[in-house]
Amino acid sequence: MEIGEVAAAQPSSHGGQVLRYEKLFVGGEWVDPLDGGLLDSIDPATGRVWAHVAYGGPQDIDRAVTAARSAFDGPWGRMPGWERAALLLRLADLYQKRAPALAILESRDSGRALRDARVDVGAHHQWYRWYASLADKLSGRTIPMDDSVHVYTTRVPVGVVGAIVPWNVPLMAATWKIAPALAAGCTVVLKPAEQTPVTALELAKLIEEAGFPPGVVNVVPGYGHEAGAALVAHPGVDKITFTGEGRTAKDILRTGADSLKRFSFELGGKAPHIIFADADLEQALNAATGSAWTLCGQSCALGSRVLVERPVYDQVVDAFAQRAAAVRVGMPLDEATHMGPQAHQAQLDKTLSYIGIGVEEGAQLVTGGRRLDAPGLADGYFVAPTVFAGVHNQMRIAREEIFGPVAALIPFDGEDEAVAIANDTSYGLTAGLWTRDVGRSHRVAARIDAGMVWVNTYRYIRWTTPYGGMKASGWGRENGIEALDNFLETRTTIVSTTGKFPNPYAQ
Repeated sequence: MEIGEVAAAQPSSHGGQVLRYEKLFVGGEWVDPLDGGLLDSIDPATGRVWAHVAYGGPQDIDRAVTAARSAFDGPWGRMPGWERAALLLRLADLYQKRAPALAILESRDSGRALRDARVDVGAHHQWYRWYASLADKLSGRTIPMDDSVHVYTTRVPVGVVGAIVPWNVPLMAATWKIAPALAAGCTVVLKPAEQTPVTALELAKLIEEAGFPPGVVNVVPGYGHEAGAALVAHPGVDKITFTGEGRTAKDILRTGADSLKRFSFELGGKAPHIIFADADLEQALNAATGSAWTLCGQSCALGSRVLVERPVYDQVVDAFAQRAAAVRVGMPLDEATHMGPQAHQAQLDKTLSYIGIGVEEGAQLVTGGRRLDAPGLADGYFVAPTVFAGVHNQMRIAREEIFGPVAALIPFDGEDEAVAIANDTSYGLTAGLWTRDVGRSHRVAARIDAGMVWVNTYRYIRWTTPYGGMKASGWGRENGIEALDNFLETRTTIVSTTGKFPNPYAQ
């Protein structure tokens, strides 16, 4: 079934045909699971099954890794960079053409508002195009030594990559991993989250249509404790790239340590979004409220820990409450909807539990804080945009990643206190700050422990901009030229210019 046909069959989130994806994509073929079956994909807007999707287990992971290894040792490994680039460009063209239909499927699977998914998914082809431009430019360097040797380095692909992606932005996370991995010359086994597997299989259709050699990309949906664990433990996998929770990353490290795999992790954050009193408050509020509730609050770069300088604190609290009332929460495919549901039941329960924790800790619940049960929403996993005031940084709602539409507003006095609060967290993924003082913008940005700092903007992320965390937010970078480092090894070659080697035992 073509992507367009799937999208045409699903005009709304109110029931309709249940889709079936009964095959895994392994070795360039659509195959039945060996030790899996079919899992239910739940539409989070209705709480009902909208797709049945094949899932795999350890045997399926094994044959996917075998196929990836065969491709790496065979045609893909021998393919010059310019040919890999041509395939990536072909994939980019197909992706761009099918993006509107993919956005609808992404919206149904994850609950994202279609207006958000359309912008996000509509840009993914740019990642494939940009990494295609780098595929034949992975040069090393010459190292001057002396005239007896010629020393040079080459950059070589790490090998077979296991890519494990989350449920909040499944297509984006897959793109961020697959595009640089293929540009580097690696092969991939993609394990999408069990809650949102549909678009990964649609991506496999595009890869097949683009003409990649069999086994270059394999897609095996499955449960983390089965398929994910098998992928991490497999001795034929050279590297794991994972986006998700820190606890899972620690388990991955323990399992993968036996084979000394390479790892890169993006593990979430608790981003400080700092608003100084001299900021353009209208623009700061646009960004701060947008980043607090975008993606239903389910973003690693969520700016939900809002630090506000005390002279404008009450004004910002009032504005957050007013903006929350203007957020249109509803069915994801409704063009008027700003915010859809939480992606699944477990995340709904987690978000509601943290709201209860915030109240118990003594924070002031300004607005929201409840599950929405209006007609048409009661069966879905909808939560009202929530604002807490009077928060201090030792509260759990200020320290722990909620992954729901919950903004915690913390007052501060001056630059030093702002930086101290911003850095008083185990995370270090992103941060934002708003000020009209150019000197302050540079001073404060330089002191914040985060892999990406936005000044007078927020959530500006492109294929060229390295993205990743410090501290517990992860290892390595995605996007930019730096992302290629995750998938390359450096080989040093030393060639004698004389061909002579002294006999160490000569008399």
